[in-house]
Amino acid sequence: MDSGIGLLAATAAVRRLRPDADLVLSLDPDGMPWGPRTPEDLTRRAVAVADAAAAHRPDALIIGCNTATVHALPALRARLEPAIPVIGTVPAIKPAAAGGGPVAIWATPATTGSSYQRGLINDFADGVTVTEVPCFGLAEAVEHADESAIDAAVTAAAALTPLDVTTVVLGCTHYELVAERIRAAVQRPDFPPLVLHGSAGAVAAQALRRLGRQPAPEAEAKGTLTVLLSGREGKLPEPALAYAEGRLLQAVSPAQ
Repeated sequence: MDSGIGLLAATAAVRRLRPDADLVLSLDPDGMPWGPRTPEDLTRRAVAVADAAAAHRPDALIIGCNTATVHALPALRARLEPAIPVIGTVPAIKPAAAGGGPVAIWATPATTGSSYQRGLINDFADGVTVTEVPCFGLAEAVEHADESAIDAAVTAAAALTPLDVTTVVLGCTHYELVAERIRAAVQRPDFPPLVLHGSAGAVAAQALRRLGRQPAPEAEAKGTLTVLLSGREGKLPEPALAYAEGRLLQAVSPAQ
């Protein structure tokens, strides 16, 4: 679940690990973007989207959104667990800090500076130089596959990123869809290759662990794909097909 197509990164990661898994994608086009909403309003939207997904009796629910995890994870776990395990998406600060830094965390303005993100920095990045970079408009630009707006937002965020940064945490799932464009904008000449840390792979692996299932990438690609748009059954939004992750889902998943 997510407000929009930011969930593609985690969904594609699950699909690669388990081509036989039936997937339900629950999006909220009527309410997106969630980032500018108050925490209370965002939580209400997230609960509605989760309830729509839960009606399909999933084995687990992945919150494919950092901002929703920051604000709505406790409410969703209280509502759905233990019947449906809920897996949140946490910025990959711990593995990024393990590399020594300096580290930049690119995130939405709603997540940047939040007590949740500051807590992760304090817990896992002690002694590492960390810069929080608010990425104004980037998630919205990615959501609409607006090429010029993506370029402008990436350029603006890169300008806020210190020149000596060696590692960037992609603290919004939308950003993982344009990871190589971010790399190109931040990579400095004569510096070692920039390290990017997303969350999709770890989230997919954690979902399987919570279910006691093993990866089976060689399994038959027979998993179905159901798309819910603010609770209504529909299809992947057209902008999703601008990204490799969206095209993978369309190619591998039979129509439901």
